[in-house]
Amino acid sequence: MFGIADVLKFLISFFIILPFVTLIHLSGHVFFVTLFGASEKKIVIGCGTKVLSFWNIEVRKYYFWNGACEFKSLRHDNRLTNTFIYLGGALFNLAGIFVVHALISQGILVKSVFWYQFIYFSFYMLFFSLFPMYFSDGSPSDGKAAVLTLKNQHEKKISDDILFMKMEEQNKLEEPFTDDCK
Repeated sequence: MFGIADVLKFLISFFIILPFVTLIHLSGHVFFVTLFGASEKKIVIGCGTKVLSFWNIEVRKYYFWNGACEFKSLRHDNRLTNTFIYLGGALFNLAGIFVVHALISQGILVKSVFWYQFIYFSFYMLFFSLFPMYFSDGSPSDGKAAVLTLKNQHEKKISDDILFMKMEEQNKLEEPFTDDCK
């Protein structure tokens, strides 16, 4: 029923596939942030203290837990552009699902547990990012933030994984995602 091989599959899923799916999700936000002229963009993978940084990606100690997209200003800042930014992560997860499925269907990728887990975690992230709810810290999911933005009821550009840093806020918050891992 459940053996050592299954434990290995779980470890690979949680420590390799999930962070990769998170990176794809956050890349969707960064894509739209870049498209709409943001400055000082950064992807943060995980939480805790910073372990390494390359390009505009920062990897934290607990790289398998959560992540965020940070940016400062938008050249094109309106309800429509903000909605695309909130939905960008889910769109990239959806695109990842379709690309992997198409590559498997064409015989380019071999059916395996790895790709099954990739699609599973992509769908998981897609669903929970779009589900319109508030998290326990009071931040909205991407879906809730998009709905509030379209209704013109969302003033802050923040969701569970997007952080808009104003100059004065940046001086106050040097490590905004370290507290989530205590």
